[in-house]
Amino acid sequence: MIPLHWIRNLLSAGKPEGPVILPMEEQIKAWHTAAQNMTWNIKKDEFNRIEAPPLLTESDLEQGFTGVSLFFGFGDDGTGHADSVLSGKMAWDYACKRKKGRVWQSPYINFDKPDAFRLRSGAPHRHKGFYFAKIQTGDRFQTITVSRVRRFFKSVTGCGPEGFQFLCITHPHFTELMSERKTPFMALADYDVAPYGFNDFFDVPQLFSSNRILGLGIGNVDQNYPGFGIPTLRL
Repeated sequence: MIPLHWIRNLLSAGKPEGPVILPMEEQIKAWHTAAQNMTWNIKKDEFNRIEAPPLLTESDLEQGFTGVSLFFGFGDDGTGHADSVLSGKMAWDYACKRKKGRVWQSPYINFDKPDAFRLRSGAPHRHKGFYFAKIQTGDRFQTITVSRVRRFFKSVTGCGPEGFQFLCITHPHFTELMSERKTPFMALADYDVAPYGFNDFFDVPQLFSSNRILGLGIGNVDQNYPGFGIPTLRL
């Protein structure tokens, strides 16, 4: 579980100043840098095929979406879609390398055990290669449990690998905003965690930052955690 002293007094989040969702050119540059540093073998053709991102509609804005982010689906889940667990793990590995020890991971998180970590049942498959998603970063859902928010998932869904890729690759400045209590921590509602394995899934991953240390913990789907929000996507 998350050490309580890391989130003590983080009960409210101020509004970040200025644009916090980066321009697409900067996001693409961040992906170039990560791919080179981690030798991910994302081919030049993949970058060349990136098209213009979708625009936010009035309906998107009313539902709390604040921008569009770029993500990447790695591997194959056996159905022709990306492996969503691998896609999250690779971004987390990048953060562990880039931050050089200024990370913390719960011992109950194990990306390599299918009976302990998975994309939730009913979550949409993720595309292979680059894809866009409109993102609401968690401000909208801060006083509600993951289990209740999941009931609203129809045209939107929760973050899975996107949460890791957003914080660890394209928008690492969000960890600074979290440490400064200007944006909520993130509960990734499209993943399931079984802390003791055996397919006994009742938790989700939680990403947070305190004193410039990026943390990966877990939280129960039926509990509300002060300081945390639930980001959502329109894929």
